[in-house]
Amino acid sequence: MKLDNIKKLHQKKHRQALGHYLVEGEHLVLELQKAALRQPQLLSAELYVTGAYEHWESPFRTHLISERQMAKLADTHTPQGILAVAPILDKAAMATAGNEKAIYLHQVQDPGNLGTILRTLAWFGGFRCLLSPGSVDPYNPKVVRASMGAIFHVPLETEVPLASLSNRYHSVACLDLNGDRLTARAFRHHDCYVFGNEARGIPRDALSQLGAKPYTIPGEGGIESLNLASAVNMCAYELVRGS
Repeated sequence: MKLDNIKKLHQKKHRQALGHYLVEGEHLVLELQKAALRQPQLLSAELYVTGAYEHWESPFRTHLISERQMAKLADTHTPQGILAVAPILDKAAMATAGNEKAIYLHQVQDPGNLGTILRTLAWFGGFRCLLSPGSVDPYNPKVVRASMGAIFHVPLETEVPLASLSNRYHSVACLDLNGDRLTARAFRHHDCYVFGNEARGIPRDALSQLGAKPYTIPGEGGIESLNLASAVNMCAYELVRGS
């Protein structure tokens, strides 16, 4: 890819148009290389390095560039000197496990929240992440870094309408202060788990149309709600613990 086009990948519209995104730093590049062993579609990624990484072993086509060029391409203020341009995989390239659970995020906005959620789903395995229209772009460099490479290991779909879930999944669950306890055995037997925007949640009429079964994470504190990533983490753990 031309260097001018790589710089454009800082913006969502160009990531969508070019079908690629930035992967910056040693750790993320290593995770990308691990993922490419199981997902051959990722082998089309290209690596860009400065002299310090000239002898980096990689299955990707590698380009040696100057530190000045790297500074222009990188999203971070002090780049390490190694970045990759990875392809955005289409839905058909993402294998579906027979016992897979779906985590649906409605208009999630915080890159750190999404990155943390992806790390949790990758750690436990067996999850697919669905993002509604209006959510933060998962290929935003901040999300990619926050995921610590988990983004390469979690099947991911974007622009999934909330209303479409009823056609895809037999049983949908959500969190609600007045729902059954998260530890209820029935919690583990749904196909899709819906989580709302950090501030606004999900419109109740939409949940009603989905027939989403409500559950709650019981707590004794005086605060109004849990952080979104923390709520997803607890739910994912409960699903894995009960399997």
